[in-house]
Amino acid sequence: MICITFTKAYPQWIVSGVTWYDQNRNPVNAHGANIIHEDGKWWLFGEYKNDNSNEFNGFSCYSSTDLTNWQFERIALPVQPSGILGPKRVGERPKVLKCPSTGKYVMLMHTDNMTYNDQRTAVAVSDRVDGEFRLMGPLMYEGKEMRYWDMGVFQDADGTAYLLANHGAVYRLADDYLSVDSLITTIGGAGESPVMFHRGNTYYYITSNLTSWERNDNFYFTAPSVSGPWKKKGLLCPEGKLTWNSQCTYVLPVELAEDTVYMYMGDRWSYPCQKSAATYVWQPISFSHDEISIPEFHTAWSPSSVAMEKYLVTTCLHQQYHSEEEILLWKWKRTRPYFSSSTTDDKFEKKFRGTRVAIIGNTNTQSGYGRVSILTMKGDTVHTSLVDFYSLSPSCDIRYISPELPKAKYKLVVEPTGEMPVWFNKRGDRFGSTGTSINVQYLYVK
Repeated sequence: MICITFTKAYPQWIVSGVTWYDQNRNPVNAHGANIIHEDGKWWLFGEYKNDNSNEFNGFSCYSSTDLTNWQFERIALPVQPSGILGPKRVGERPKVLKCPSTGKYVMLMHTDNMTYNDQRTAVAVSDRVDGEFRLMGPLMYEGKEMRYWDMGVFQDADGTAYLLANHGAVYRLADDYLSVDSLITTIGGAGESPVMFHRGNTYYYITSNLTSWERNDNFYFTAPSVSGPWKKKGLLCPEGKLTWNSQCTYVLPVELAEDTVYMYMGDRWSYPCQKSAATYVWQPISFSHDEISIPEFHTAWSPSSVAMEKYLVTTCLHQQYHSEEEILLWKWKRTRPYFSSSTTDDKFEKKFRGTRVAIIGNTNTQSGYGRVSILTMKGDTVHTSLVDFYSLSPSCDIRYISPELPKAKYKLVVEPTGEMPVWFNKRGDRFGSTGTSINVQYLYVK
């Protein structure tokens, strides 16, 4: 691990559940992701989603020096002319590792057809951390293709890498990471979206239940080694909070000057509008002996805090602030406009002067998509974003923070789109919202 230092006067906030924007004010589009540290930067790889289907659109690469401000680098692995990642195919959960024996960067991923009945684990390789990666084909074991729909990876301290497959299979990769060497163990009772990490004398394995794009209560196992024996410990977050409305994808160790923070990385899916409205839930993990938990939701927090002090910033939850200098919305002007509607002809408008605006609102099972637009006084749109107000576990939190804009007078417009996140699994079971309402509780202007 590489020690990271934060030099700015104020913490760099990681804000969960809101759309993040890159240097071009486009949504950071990297889902089912992992992060590696290389050349003094953090490199984020993920699914480059569409808004109208789950068809493979490429795997993206972003870079950052502080885990907060992300720069789009390139599509690290684009749609292929044909084959398992060609047109009308699915590509999910890209995970990148640097192979110590070859010095190359290896990407593992799940590929499938649009009906999810042609699953494979595939492998790609690159000489550069940001790609472009070259697709090698299906990952092979004993002359056969690895056929799993969900996967993760784990790289141990000695450089040994493992493929984590759905339902608990753990495979050791060959020295060059391009094929499977052997089956190490199968963790009984595991689900999908597998994640593994190591701290002290304990290995941890996090997995989710099978609920399609819906969030659920993720759970975890522990063991003294990768081979086990693995013991089921319980839920990662309080029961019923549905892992703070997310699904696990990776755990990133962030080494600070006096401590190491283990950062849970989760996806807050928003089908079908994954590109515009799906967001990220990145939270610090708490440890007690060999038990782990995320006991409360940190709307915003800074990994630069060695003691992991709690930076809870959502005012509508009536949390106590730690100090004024450490408040994300400190010195932002606050108003309480209150707006709730499901009618597409109904909209909320507010003029403001500043550089940024933030919205705090409620989510629940009857809510849908809202469109947030920022206009100049002449009526020209300078920024627009889609916000998902649905959640199976209701909450009141920050829903939107605009990118930084030139200081000027603007008009904020918030309106329901009349659409809702709805999807069906292979059996035809319906998931998602039952309504199209949106809710605004507070506005903050900077």
